[in-house]
Amino acid sequence: MSLGAIRRPGFWAAAALLLSACASTPPPPDMPEATGPYTTGRLAVRVDASLQRVAQSVSAGFELRGSDQIGELRLLSPLGTSVAQARWAPGRVRLETGEGQREFGSLDELSMAALGEALPLAALPDWLAGRPWPAAPHTPNAEGFEQQGWLVQLTRLHEGFIEARRAAPPAVQLRIKLDAPA
Repeated sequence: MSLGAIRRPGFWAAAALLLSACASTPPPPDMPEATGPYTTGRLAVRVDASLQRVAQSVSAGFELRGSDQIGELRLLSPLGTSVAQARWAPGRVRLETGEGQREFGSLDELSMAALGEALPLAALPDWLAGRPWPAAPHTPNAEGFEQQGWLVQLTRLHEGFIEARRAAPPAVQLRIKLDAPA
């Protein structure tokens, strides 16, 4: 990966959305607090090159709390420093980085701005729990299931590994290693 890609605000926005930090701060007064399942681990995203852009990859530690409706995702640097935090509620998403705040209308808009591709961020809390997202149809298969054009592989879920791949160009690979429950 080039240093130019690392310096781009979109790079860190993508990293922040996909990965989270360990410390929790209260939500802004106009955003509801995320409750429910809490998941931590490491995440890596790779978007293949296309005619319009070079390949991109992001990896970081993450903390995810909540659901597709109300949630929070934090990304951490390798040293444990919070890089970014995304909070969402119906109809809005707020991304906070060291460079300030940005608002988006959806998680898809945030990932498009960060990586140039819509990632299935709303489905992530369910996928990390080893199940399809209930808001979209899915097709079971021997490895897990297919949903929204993604093949979600759960064959190593018992070891804490989840992989999701989208074959449609540009291909995208999402690899997750969940932390062991405390």
